[in-house]
Amino acid sequence: MSSVSVKFLAADFPFRPDRLPFFYGWLIAAVSTIGIILSIPGQTMGVSVFTDHLMRVTAVSRTQLSSAYLVGTLMSGLLLPAAGSALDRYGTRATVVFASLMLACALWYMASIDHIAEAIAGALGTPTSSSISLAVLGFGFFSLRFSGQGLLTMVSRQLIGTWFDRLRGIVAGVSQPFVSFGFAAAPVGLALWIEQAGWRGAYLGMAIVVGGGMSLLGWLVYRDRPEDCGLQMDGDPADLPHSDDAVSVPSQEKEPEYTRPQALRTLAFWAVTFAMATQGLNITGITFHIVDLGAQEGLDSVSAVGIFPMMAIFSVTTSIVVGWLTNRVRLQFLVVFMMVFQVIGVVSIGSFGNPWMRGLAVMGMGVSGGCFPPLSTVAMPRFFGRGHLGAINSVMLMCIVWGSALGPMALALSRDLLGSYRPGLTVCATLPALAIVISLLARTPPRVPGEERA
Repeated sequence: MSSVSVKFLAADFPFRPDRLPFFYGWLIAAVSTIGIILSIPGQTMGVSVFTDHLMRVTAVSRTQLSSAYLVGTLMSGLLLPAAGSALDRYGTRATVVFASLMLACALWYMASIDHIAEAIAGALGTPTSSSISLAVLGFGFFSLRFSGQGLLTMVSRQLIGTWFDRLRGIVAGVSQPFVSFGFAAAPVGLALWIEQAGWRGAYLGMAIVVGGGMSLLGWLVYRDRPEDCGLQMDGDPADLPHSDDAVSVPSQEKEPEYTRPQALRTLAFWAVTFAMATQGLNITGITFHIVDLGAQEGLDSVSAVGIFPMMAIFSVTTSIVVGWLTNRVRLQFLVVFMMVFQVIGVVSIGSFGNPWMRGLAVMGMGVSGGCFPPLSTVAMPRFFGRGHLGAINSVMLMCIVWGSALGPMALALSRDLLGSYRPGLTVCATLPALAIVISLLARTPPRVPGEERA
């Protein structure tokens, strides 16, 4: 990087965080939460509001649109490991600016999707066809998912893991109610935006908010590590040791420093990653088909989607409690707890026309969903340190993204080929059950890679 860019990315520019009258990590946590919320345009609920408009202007079917979405999501996942390595190399400030601007460009692209397809067809001298429309849509979905669900989410979540240690789980849990509210309100808010400004206007408005707002806010606030700013994690004095996975008392051991290949050779990494990926697969698949799931059980659409506010109550409460427990209970057991409730939720949703089963589904999916934010934030820095956290986290996120892409398709195949979602849900329930077995077999990685833990 040039000397000018280094200056603009220096930890003490345009102000010194260690001179503020409060611990700078709290501001990091607040703005990181905003960053996660502003990734909504690249998340499933942000895309779903626009699907009918996109189908109308591109003249593709719902199945074709879903296929383009699947391909775009899978392709975005493939690039996340490289993006994680770039995050470690260039830092969070450069990455958040790049991710925000890329997401803004993707939103502008989606606002012009039909015009772009027509321009390509004109350049080729052919009429606009479904093949051209699908290719244009696939690239648009790839850009949205890579920049929003992928890069912006990854850099924002990672900061909580690098600025906090003892309080890492608690901070991740406390931020979750704001994220949950933002995600829950997004479909309604975006629908109102579309009603007032049209679907193109909504896309362009989001591009301005993310490209102009989040890129500037992230550049002003984001910093890689507290040590770069003359501070310590949690705002502690420099001589205060930090926590170990096993117990609530501080550990005297040095922070682990795993590289990505070293982390990927541990069963603990795959135990956590597989659990998080099954959560993405099952919850996304169920959410995507919830109205039709309800219809098969004799419920109208309002009753079907009515489970989400109730799930949010369980999710928010669980997130705070599990965040507090991350320094008091081994993460291995918390992952098992999460998977047990996921099994309950997935099995029960197949019969959620029954009020008792609907209650179990709400509890199961709400509790497992509440475990996701603190565990996905705490586990990787706790086990493998912060030196290569972007590269390590990116592989986990890649698996989560792939799971979220495959979930809707798996349940759709069950519905189309077998006439019901229940066989697909039964298969999906075996995944968290397998994750329980893997988690029970996994051990906490040693502090020094390659050494056995005493």
